[in-house]
Amino acid sequence: MTSTTITSVRGSTGDKLPLGGLLAIAMAAFIKLLTEILPSGLLPQMAKSLGKSEALIGQLVTIYAIGSLVAAIPLTIATQNWRRRTLLLIAIGGFAVVNTVTSISDSYVVTLVARFFAGVSAGLLWALAAGYAARMVPEHLQGRAIAVAMVGAPLALSLGIPAGTLLGTMFGWRWTFGLMSGLTIILVFWVMKKVPDFPGQPHGQEFSIKTVFTLPGIRSVLFVIFTYVFAHNILYTYIAPFLARAGLTDRVDVALLVFGVASLFSIWIVGALIDRWLRELVLVSVLLFGLAALSLGIAGKVPAVIYTAIAIWGLAFGGAATLFQTASAKAAGTAADVAQSMLVTTWNLAIAGGGIVGGLLLETVGAGAFPFTLLALLAATLLVAWAARAHGFPVAERG
Repeated sequence: MTSTTITSVRGSTGDKLPLGGLLAIAMAAFIKLLTEILPSGLLPQMAKSLGKSEALIGQLVTIYAIGSLVAAIPLTIATQNWRRRTLLLIAIGGFAVVNTVTSISDSYVVTLVARFFAGVSAGLLWALAAGYAARMVPEHLQGRAIAVAMVGAPLALSLGIPAGTLLGTMFGWRWTFGLMSGLTIILVFWVMKKVPDFPGQPHGQEFSIKTVFTLPGIRSVLFVIFTYVFAHNILYTYIAPFLARAGLTDRVDVALLVFGVASLFSIWIVGALIDRWLRELVLVSVLLFGLAALSLGIAGKVPAVIYTAIAIWGLAFGGAATLFQTASAKAAGTAADVAQSMLVTTWNLAIAGGGIVGGLLLETVGAGAFPFTLLALLAATLLVAWAARAHGFPVAERG
């Protein structure tokens, strides 16, 4: 797949980013992540309203992840021939439907089904987003375009979830989901006006999973994603018991705020440098995460060290999704959507794996083992990323 072929389908030329379209995709990412995580912040209210335990309400997040996991690859493969904007609108419109159902449902089972289909929409949207952003610009701006399109995710984590939780507490959780439906309807018209359309893959030229998986660099990128996100989720999922070792049980919110602010700063750095320094940024991200893990392993009961390490961790992780999605899109070329669906599946498997392994470690050897487990995973991550200098995370030609 040549650069000429890829550039021929771009929606923009020159050095000016099509911000209207890219920010629409960012808004879609914002709604996607808000829809996914918001039940976690509204557990008591939803449990009381639906007459279920908080543990069962927590499964509304689990079923969402399952929907994304099982749908991303099959749906992306099956819709390769569809026009891209039509598919994007279907994925976005799915959130309006499922959030409306969630906001009016009095049945736990109905809500659970709605959440599954919300995950299906999310899997399709996440498979489309990075490739779509890359198509909208010339090749030398792909990384920056993906960074803009992905900024909705960290904004949802750092601002959207706290705001949504506050609104749900003040006015009721149903109004919060209803508000998201209203925002989604506005977004549909925004996409129709500002996001260009692109054709799907011509009939007879579809990409199979095997074909994309064996493209140079794809396997290295997927391995790095899996081990990196696996390590991240061991610590992120069980950050509360880890902080408890230092007597910071009541400071989880502060720790997550430090992480969120550092992550936003990371997004800004990555967006500015990614098109020229992709490989170097990936390696620095892994090294910074490793430094944070080492600090927590050596002095994981000293509050000042913990907060500093969490800030370094946030700085490492904030731009990671953009880095990995850009590497995947560049390695896959016009098969980017299929590659992104594989990325979505790998990411969700890593989230699940990190939660399971972290739980086992917590129950057997304790949270003190987390940093050293992270170091082992990150050592493998660094080795593979460093070795992928020809494909996956290639050395850039500059000048």
